[in-house]
Amino acid sequence: MAKLKELTPEEVARHCTEVDVFIIIQGNVYDCTEFLKDHPGGEDIIMEVAGEDATEAFDDVGHSDEAREMLPKMIVGKIKQ
Repeated sequence: MAKLKELTPEEVARHCTEVDVFIIIQGNVYDCTEFLKDHPGGEDIIMEVAGEDATEAFDDVGHSDEAREMLPKMIVGKIKQ
């Protein structure tokens, strides 16, 4: 796997529209744009954390193994330390 691009929280925050949605989960950055309309909980749930760290919200819901297995397909980078 290629080295992941490093993004600052400020860069991720720019991706917060329905046509460009990034979220952060456990330090990794995911592009959820294509998944937005398919999210079982609805688009609004993701849009509430668009451009932000969604780790707590993601973990609190107790996502299934299937949901967690989808994440690698959406990863675009990691947060710059």
